[in-house]
Amino acid sequence: MDIETSSAAPLEEAEAGNLKGARRSRVSGIDRALQVIDYLYETGSPAGAYAIAKAVRAPLSTVYVIIEDLVEKNLLARKSDGSIWLGSRLYHYGLAYARSLDFMSVATHEMHDLCRQAGETVQVCGRDGDYMLVLAMADGPSHFQVASRVGTRVPLNWTASGRLLVGHLPKSERIELFKRCARTSPTGRAEIDALTLSDAAGRAFEERLSIQVAESDYAVACIASPVCDREGECVATISIVLPEQKVLSDESHYTEQVRASAQRIETLMGWRNH
Repeated sequence: MDIETSSAAPLEEAEAGNLKGARRSRVSGIDRALQVIDYLYETGSPAGAYAIAKAVRAPLSTVYVIIEDLVEKNLLARKSDGSIWLGSRLYHYGLAYARSLDFMSVATHEMHDLCRQAGETVQVCGRDGDYMLVLAMADGPSHFQVASRVGTRVPLNWTASGRLLVGHLPKSERIELFKRCARTSPTGRAEIDALTLSDAAGRAFEERLSIQVAESDYAVACIASPVCDREGECVATISIVLPEQKVLSDESHYTEQVRASAQRIETLMGWRNH
């Protein structure tokens, strides 16, 4: 009995050790896969295996194996030039996640209503670190094309929504944030001075309205209003994106509509107590 027990113990310990080793290996593989996906998401453009391996500091052979596995599972996709991009399976996961969020359901419904009412493209945007992220979008009936689609990330200082998303923060935090993340826009018209941006963000948040004209894209304007939670913090924005000349000719028409839409979202979410 003692002999059987003593011989079985090392075997059990070995099996436990193998299980722990397998678990460590599996976690490591998952971590590497997430590093690849996160890199593509953060850069916002397809990349080759060598560039990915260099960025995530992983052996090229390891990254090749991970990419092949993820491509096979449609978590990544290989472009015609051989570069790698996010796969369709991730999009379906994102849709399922979005459907589970009450806020996105309410905001998307209001977004489509505002699109029909204003006759222009409407977006719901949120903050992703130092960037503004387009969460949802409804295309207007005109032929006017908007470059920023769902999933687009742009520096906070380029957009009306970006300023609102940090407008509730203390002034000192806003200044430090803009010092770190402000970038020159393609048009060269986006403000980059941290103090000026902080003041503009605070003022826009207080007024529940932010307007930018041709700061990120030529001849494109945006009118945004903040959606604030129970604590009064801006968790998202709803905005009308339209040709520059329309804002210059009839600004008040659109500002009233976008403010009302933001307030309706807050009311439906039970957040209108601030």
